[in-house]
Amino acid sequence: MEEKKIDINSIIGFMLIFGILIYMFYQNQPTPEELEAEKAKQEQVEAESKPEEVQAPAVAEPARIDMQDSTAVASYKNSMGAFGYTAPSDGTTQLENDLVLLEISNKGGQIVEARMKQFKTYDSVPVYLVKDGNASFGLNFHTSDNRVLDTQDLFFEPSITKNGENQVLSMKAKVGPDRFLEYRYEMKPDEYLVDFTIRSQGLNGVLNGNQPIKLEWKLKGIRHNKSVKYENRYTRLTYNHDDGKISKLAEGSDDEETEEDVKWLSYRQHFFSSILATNTHFETADLSSKNLVEEESKTAGFTKEYASIASLKLQEGELSQSMHWYYGPTDVAVLDNYEQLGLADSIPFGWGIFGWINRYVFTPFYTFLSSFLPYGIAIVVMTILVRVAMSPVTYKSYLSQAKMKILKPEIAELGEKYKDNAMKKQQETMKLYNKAGASPMSGCVPALLQMPIFYALFMFFPTSFALRQKSFLWAEDLSSYDTIFEWTTHIPLISSLYGNHVSLFPILASIAIFFYMMMTTGQNMPTQPGMPNMKFIMYLMPFMMLIFFNNYASGLSLYYFVSNLITIGIMLVIKNFILDDEKIHAQIQENKAKPKKENKFQRKMREMMEQAEEQKKTGRR
Repeated sequence: MEEKKIDINSIIGFMLIFGILIYMFYQNQPTPEELEAEKAKQEQVEAESKPEEVQAPAVAEPARIDMQDSTAVASYKNSMGAFGYTAPSDGTTQLENDLVLLEISNKGGQIVEARMKQFKTYDSVPVYLVKDGNASFGLNFHTSDNRVLDTQDLFFEPSITKNGENQVLSMKAKVGPDRFLEYRYEMKPDEYLVDFTIRSQGLNGVLNGNQPIKLEWKLKGIRHNKSVKYENRYTRLTYNHDDGKISKLAEGSDDEETEEDVKWLSYRQHFFSSILATNTHFETADLSSKNLVEEESKTAGFTKEYASIASLKLQEGELSQSMHWYYGPTDVAVLDNYEQLGLADSIPFGWGIFGWINRYVFTPFYTFLSSFLPYGIAIVVMTILVRVAMSPVTYKSYLSQAKMKILKPEIAELGEKYKDNAMKKQQETMKLYNKAGASPMSGCVPALLQMPIFYALFMFFPTSFALRQKSFLWAEDLSSYDTIFEWTTHIPLISSLYGNHVSLFPILASIAIFFYMMMTTGQNMPTQPGMPNMKFIMYLMPFMMLIFFNNYASGLSLYYFVSNLITIGIMLVIKNFILDDEKIHAQIQENKAKPKKENKFQRKMREMMEQAEEQKKTGRR
């Protein structure tokens, strides 16, 4: 989609302004019930009301109160008192356990603060997922006489009880003693998941069943990490379809979708998530995500702005929807506890086999190592074990390179002999490779076999909650960049691409990969027409790593540094103690002397090249 240029400050200002006072009387053609309601309103003005006569219009005609207008608030409360009810205050009620504290407002019955009790941000401030109006939640519905109500304008009456060890908060917007709309929160000890039920009682006939009830949930992701740009890369709206399919909105740009049969919605903020899950599903949901980060900034307070509008259905004229709120870490060890909801699928492990390796191999393996080793040492040990396990692949790759090095003089002779006939040169070169049992592509196959491992590890380090705020050597946080020098002046292009700091681990990793490529690509791979300049790639890749990884997790750069050092060591051992160039040369000569049987692919390629050569000769005549 085309990027929208909107003044974010204006949006925030408008979101913080409540609706104006629209407390007024409607002069519709009266029914018998409405005549009684009108009579009650007149008696209200005269302070001579009868409670039983105003029960229906109390919900059918709610007041929209501007909370900044103290006169309007006082008038609303006085009018409620005149009806014979005690108006709920505009205060809040708290639910908390050892993990999370939730603050629920009487106005709207919604969560207005969600604080993680065991975690801090990069600058030692408590982690808040909801705070200072960054989130809103409510229902938008029509009454039987087609008036539109928003529960964010209603006052709910709180009541706290116990269900065993669980805390239960009932928030009721009352029409009468037995007629109400209820939000019910149930918090368990030592759990981030809070059961949440929306239900109505006695509102059959008041709610318009022909119009959908819209559930609206908005949230702006609060910044928690040192690098807001890096955090924003892993901040995303993810949702689960009823069939188990996981989908996401765009990562780096504004995006919106309309989806069906949505099981849960996750507003992920890198290492923390706000999730709304339902026991059934939302039949339709309009989803949107707006990117609030354009460049690295120390003052940016938010990452993305999310919004969802889902449809709810009435059941026999009443509303009943069982759901769950999750405010907590994006940690597989925690989210796996809610396997029945599939919340762990909201973590970006990667796609296909890469994600499977990350989730079921590296994540539990690292968790095991870090249970008895310092977190940085656990990375080093895991890297060593991975590289040792991949050493047979490294051996085959280096053997292929050794064969190519030995054949290099013969390939050069063929190039000189057929310098005026590229087709013939290619044909004879392939014959040489086939006879010698070597191939320029044989070194690529082992590299391809390692790709799932490399990509899985690439996704593991930025998303592993276990690394968050864990230090090693000079790195204060293995889940963020390490710093040995920084500056405040914005330098065009450099600040955008590289940042305003220098990280040491990416420098070390770049040096290691440069020497690794010198040992492999730079000296052994022949440069042929149409082939990329391998020496240029040898310099380009370390430079790209230096730039790209400067803002990445230092744990990932530490892995690449150690991994390349170990690979260089393994290759030196293979070269000096395992492989013998003279034996390889003798084996090549022996292979060349043996009759070589062509496979179908080789035969087909040879025939095609011979036909092309013949056509070329025919064209010359």
